[in-house]
Amino acid sequence: MCEFCTQHGEGKEWYLNMRNYSRELLEQRDRPVFMEHFGAHFEESYVKLLRNLDSFSRIPLAYRFVNRMASYWHRRNHWGQVVPLEDVEQILDLQDSIVRLPCACRSVTTGRQDARYCFGIGVDMSGVLGKYPDAQSLEVLEKEEAKKVIGSFDKQGLVHSVWTFKAPYIGAICNCDNDCLAYRAQVKTNMFQLMFRAEHVAVVDWELCNGCKKCLLNCQFGAIQYSIFNKKPTIDMRLCYGCGVCRAVCDKGAIMLKHRADFAGLPW
Repeated sequence: MCEFCTQHGEGKEWYLNMRNYSRELLEQRDRPVFMEHFGAHFEESYVKLLRNLDSFSRIPLAYRFVNRMASYWHRRNHWGQVVPLEDVEQILDLQDSIVRLPCACRSVTTGRQDARYCFGIGVDMSGVLGKYPDAQSLEVLEKEEAKKVIGSFDKQGLVHSVWTFKAPYIGAICNCDNDCLAYRAQVKTNMFQLMFRAEHVAVVDWELCNGCKKCLLNCQFGAIQYSIFNKKPTIDMRLCYGCGVCRAVCDKGAIMLKHRADFAGLPW
């Protein structure tokens, strides 16, 4: 069990603890103000970060400083954890309010304002996000509608994650790929950690696998390799984030998720 579950989970995965979505928690530490400010200034803050990522990576001292400071800030205020589809569905069942909104990351990285891959969750999200820059674009969804949409994202290979606003309050579900800033800052450039691996890790059952290679195309983390000799894929657990989207394209049901804690030494 990860450290967040130990601190905030009350004996279960921390993101399945209802308190972490509660109005009581939302109203502490000026979280609504933080969320409003975060949304209003997201693009200006992260456009600057995106421009500087490459230059920072070439200067060791600057790299270490940015890594330490950014990781510290995000760990206190805004970080995410990857969750597989079945856990997303349980999370949605806990919610009083679900709204779908344009993805701020993709607005920055692709210039598209209509990429609706993000979900606000929690208490009265229409009210909390009322001053969000694209508040007029908020789409209120019922739980089953949201599950259907995110299920379609799973088949497309998008990685699901929950995000805190002054931890441990959870206010969003994101569906990420290479266009997302969290992916670019952490996976692509290794600049700093703001997204933690899932409670799970994927493994392949070679007896069921037919070696079709479809799972390789769905992995966003380069964790799946293919053996020409064995004509089967293998999953590097050290690289696997446990998102489970590789399963969505496996016609044979040959990929399953197991608890990360059952394997010693794997990173979170």
